[in-house]
Amino acid sequence: MDTQESLIRKINGAKDIKSVVRTMKAMAAANICQYELAVGSLGAYYRTVALGIIAYFKSETTGMTEVKIVGKKDVPNRLCALVFGSDQGLVGSFNNTLTDFVAQTLRGLPGEKEVWTVGERVELLLQDSSFPATTHFLVPNSIQAITPLVGQILIQAQQNLEKGELSEFYIFHNQPNAGTGYQAVYQRLLPLDTTWRATLGTFSWPTKAIPQVAGGRKPTLPALIREFLFVSLFKACAESLASENASRLESMQRAEKNINELLDDLSHKYHRERQSAIDEELFDVVSGVEALKTDNAKGPVLPSFTTELSSTIPLTVLDGSHKSQSKQFRNFNAATESGCLPAVRQCLRSGA
Repeated sequence: MDTQESLIRKINGAKDIKSVVRTMKAMAAANICQYELAVGSLGAYYRTVALGIIAYFKSETTGMTEVKIVGKKDVPNRLCALVFGSDQGLVGSFNNTLTDFVAQTLRGLPGEKEVWTVGERVELLLQDSSFPATTHFLVPNSIQAITPLVGQILIQAQQNLEKGELSEFYIFHNQPNAGTGYQAVYQRLLPLDTTWRATLGTFSWPTKAIPQVAGGRKPTLPALIREFLFVSLFKACAESLASENASRLESMQRAEKNINELLDDLSHKYHRERQSAIDEELFDVVSGVEALKTDNAKGPVLPSFTTELSSTIPLTVLDGSHKSQSKQFRNFNAATESGCLPAVRQCLRSGA
């Protein structure tokens, strides 16, 4: 049974949690704007780079023969999966949904697997799913911090390619939906083979004019490939951060709604307990007054009788210093013990 004191403690605790939730909600709402703007800009830039590669292939007669993939050709099938998660909590099922998607996808892919993670929480969940991470990166806390992270990932991937430690590279992340929410997606980033070129077929040249490559042909394609890899990783990271803040904002809205409902319920309980305590006190007071009235109606009339005696009995009667007065006092005592008030009054008047 909750008491008023315990309900007050619960109400204060709920208010403290509500203040934290409102702070996290404000932070998520402030961060989500910059990431959504970055995702929109990167989408246009990614399309521009992809169209540049398509233009190069259309203008080049040799096509893919000049695309050189750094690494060894006799490397066994070893794939690396880069998973973008979160470091902070209060994001709902953001990491759990992504972990389930990554585990299901990797189990369907052949070859030896290696997992890289961005975010501590998704790393722990993948470890529980029998996919321990070999390389870990910190989640960037702003748009400016994404560029150094992408540089580290590209350098690490280049080193592994040169050592022959991987042959395929995949990116897993959460992508914002057109309306609300997000969904888990993946992209095959390496190798740059015919499968990769087929994915570029989703982009079509916007005009009927035949594209031409200005400048030297040799540095054009490597520059476009570097930009393609960079913008692909940058876009995946920005989409993951936008989805994370969207999930946090949605979670904080649900938490704020639940806290408000809890506060209403606790307030109602507190007011009921307080009203019940007041009713009990009033009932005790009324019961006491009624009991006093009942006792006065049934009991002796000694209080009013004593008051009457104090105003009518002569002091000499109570003193008993004379014989006549002593006789009068004895008669008074006898009348008092018999409870006969008229006799007492007659005794006082006659002086007998």
